[in-house]
Amino acid sequence: MKMKLKKILALLPFLLLIKSVNAHCPLCTVGAAVAAGGAAWLGISKLVIGVFIGAFAVSMGWWVSNLIKRKYIPFQRLALILLSFFTTIIPLLPIIGSKQPVYISLIGGYGTLLNRTYVIDILLLGSILGGFIVSITPWLSKKITTYRDGRIFPYQGIILTFILLILVSAVIELAI
Repeated sequence: MKMKLKKILALLPFLLLIKSVNAHCPLCTVGAAVAAGGAAWLGISKLVIGVFIGAFAVSMGWWVSNLIKRKYIPFQRLALILLSFFTTIIPLLPIIGSKQPVYISLIGGYGTLLNRTYVIDILLLGSILGGFIVSITPWLSKKITTYRDGRIFPYQGIILTFILLILVSAVIELAI
């Protein structure tokens, strides 16, 4: 562990020599913001926009984690997925985010511990939902493959992901 830390520290001075970085995520974040802005301009709910942006962010994290073949840290895949999610969603919240009050009434009168009004960012809520959909799709795809005796249909994972995202988005859009 100390040897790895020494190697990393030895590389730090070289970071000062880097003039520019051509990273994929900032460009994709801007692209997602433009697409989400266009969708909002067309009247699509920010909750639905969040579903697709969250799905994009999590799938980008899965993709990057699959590119790295060696495990460097514990929970590396989860860390990369969360890093991708937060570095995509957090910059978009001030631009596209929409805070909405949500009243939750369980027991008793207003203002008690179980009955309160919470402020929730709709884009963040939709992003979490979209990220969850993308995260459960591989498990669901395996279940379908097991049910079909090990046979998969072409592009099963991608088709399943898009169908789930479109169905959830359609239900949300029609409900709102």
